[in-house]
Amino acid sequence: MDSDVIVVGAGLAGLAAASELVRLGKTVTVVDQEGEQSLGGQAFWSFGGLFLVDSPEQRRMGIKDSHELAWQDWVGTAGFDRPEDEWPRKWAEAYVDFASGEKRAWLHALGVRFFPVVGWAERGGYTAQGHGNSVPRFHITWGTGPGIVEPFARRVQEAEREGKVQFKFRHRVDELTLTDGIVTGVSGTLLSPDESARGVSTTREALGEFALSAEAVVVTSGGIGGNFDLVRQNWPERMGTPPKRLVSGVPAHVDGRMLGIAEAAGANLINRDRMWHYTEGIENWDPIWPHHGIRILPGPSSLWLDATGKRLPAPLFPGFDTLGTLKHIMTTGHEYTWFVLTQKILEKEFALSGSEQNPDLTGKDIKLLLKRVLPGAPGPVEAFKKHGADFAVAATLPELVAKMNGITGEGLLEYETVRAAVEARDAEMDNKFTKDLQVTALRGARNYRGDKLIRVATPHRLLDPKAGPLIGVRLNLLTRKTLGGLQTDLEGRVLRADGMPLPGLYAAGEAAGFGGGGMHGYRSLEGTFLGGCLFSGRQAARGVAG
Repeated sequence: MDSDVIVVGAGLAGLAAASELVRLGKTVTVVDQEGEQSLGGQAFWSFGGLFLVDSPEQRRMGIKDSHELAWQDWVGTAGFDRPEDEWPRKWAEAYVDFASGEKRAWLHALGVRFFPVVGWAERGGYTAQGHGNSVPRFHITWGTGPGIVEPFARRVQEAEREGKVQFKFRHRVDELTLTDGIVTGVSGTLLSPDESARGVSTTREALGEFALSAEAVVVTSGGIGGNFDLVRQNWPERMGTPPKRLVSGVPAHVDGRMLGIAEAAGANLINRDRMWHYTEGIENWDPIWPHHGIRILPGPSSLWLDATGKRLPAPLFPGFDTLGTLKHIMTTGHEYTWFVLTQKILEKEFALSGSEQNPDLTGKDIKLLLKRVLPGAPGPVEAFKKHGADFAVAATLPELVAKMNGITGEGLLEYETVRAAVEARDAEMDNKFTKDLQVTALRGARNYRGDKLIRVATPHRLLDPKAGPLIGVRLNLLTRKTLGGLQTDLEGRVLRADGMPLPGLYAAGEAAGFGGGGMHGYRSLEGTFLGGCLFSGRQAARGVAG
């Protein structure tokens, strides 16, 4: 054998699994089709948000949270309704236990720290038993994605120096090796060296073949977000016709190949029609990978219009229900929407997802971070406003609508339709009471001091010249996460279609639907993807060692 265990994929789940395997006395070979510069995978590019329950950060912000409330939110969001959801539901229960129990202390002991203001993602807007977070739970890692990757990468690299881990970069797995029905290794193609920067598409030129053997194989290869063909192939019927135009929130190497390879070896792949894509994507004016898109993390004040200028229905407000909004968009006959807002809203409410878009948090630069409370938008946001192909800026509404039509070249926006939506919304600002649920929501959000401090603008008329200029932003559909995956039990063992383990094969992270083949069900509470990689990677390692 080349080592006790082979881990396929050097992303966060793979690093979590490898570090735990070493701690438990196993030798590990980490195999990845990309180079060493891509260590950490997608997690490196992330905003670093983590779902925690009843944390010290929450309590300091006056947030009362509990395991019971978090579980109520999870099941109301997940909507488990399939026979194959048995293991995903068990994983969800275990994960909520983890998030409300040892998760924070475990990460804190590894050196992970958190930004003190807790974010409120996926606010829901339905009933108490429906979708969404009842309270803020989105904890931003100090250092964003690189900050959460670093302690696990460091531990695995230290183990490499001690001879307990070997990395096999530029090794693309093409097949799982089966011996008498047991997975005993991997084989594949040795790819040509490529020193392109992290995230940039690399060559697939082949230099030869390889084969590796071990007692067990752990698949942590990620999902399908960079493979538009697979996204469209698995697109759920409940979401309408697959979109023709997409932007990508992940590099091209997030291709889903290992899911098919594991399935060919006998693994059960479930819930492949469950996926998590964002509706607030903007084209990156300075792209790193093909079709590179960035997600706007919006506060609740922007007016959200469809491609023809009609306002989206309640409660489809910015930051409330990602997939509910996606489902509605796919019924409109158009694949993009618009935010209409003011400079005042942009400065207070626009954040951009991604480590590279948040140099203050990523670089742990307190002086730069303090500028967020000063007048003016963060530098990366202003750069998109200036250079982004999806941004229109104007002093008056007629001029703005004309520029918005110029972005698409389709002329679908009629000024009178947009004017009516804007003026009707503005008329609701004259009183402290209103029938407009979005206005009620943004005023309510300011009852949380974290939102009032850095996240939600003071309510104002969009046509107030003091708040201008006016801004229109075209929002594209942005691919991101695979919610289904390889079905696993709580030890991370990959199951066959008959429900029995496929001997020798384990899975974790996005490849396993973050646990069980889809612990999120249909929808996510956010902050649960990185945490799902960590928890499932650790569980799979303990399953192998056990």
